[in-house]
Amino acid sequence: MLNGTDLYALDIDGASFVKACGGPCTEGCVTLARIGDDAWALGDSKRPDAQPLRFTTEELDAAGIDPARFGLNV
Repeated sequence: MLNGTDLYALDIDGASFVKACGGPCTEGCVTLARIGDDAWALGDSKRPDAQPLRFTTEELDAAGIDPARFGLNV
């Protein structure tokens, strides 16, 4: 399993972010991308200069976020 240090060492240049809103959102402010095995980046399209946060699949699951819901393979 990855730890927090390893997650932030992963290169996310070129990561393909998708809208990851939970409801009828037209602004798509929450974005999600797979950045490695068991690694995800969660961004904010309203703040493109802000560094995306990074999580493991286990951490997303604990928060109730299922990447498959947004068309991403787990």
